[in-house]
Amino acid sequence: MSTGNFENWAGEIAEIGAIYPFVGTEGLLAIAGVVFWLWWHFKQAKIEEQQFKDQVERYGSKENMMKLVSREDPEDP
Repeated sequence: MSTGNFENWAGEIAEIGAIYPFVGTEGLLAIAGVVFWLWWHFKQAKIEEQQFKDQVERYGSKENMMKLVSREDPEDP
């Protein structure tokens, strides 16, 4: 494989060969990307769940939090 300078690009692409680096690693990189993507989603869900638990602990029940979000007074029955 050669990815160096070419004097003439005319001709058969099969004769020139691949013109980008890391030929053959596309499948491995795709698998690594999917694994990273899934890991990130699970990690993000854990972080958000912990933040939610912290907010429930700080502000009270889930119902009070919903009232806060909807701009209602949590003390108002």
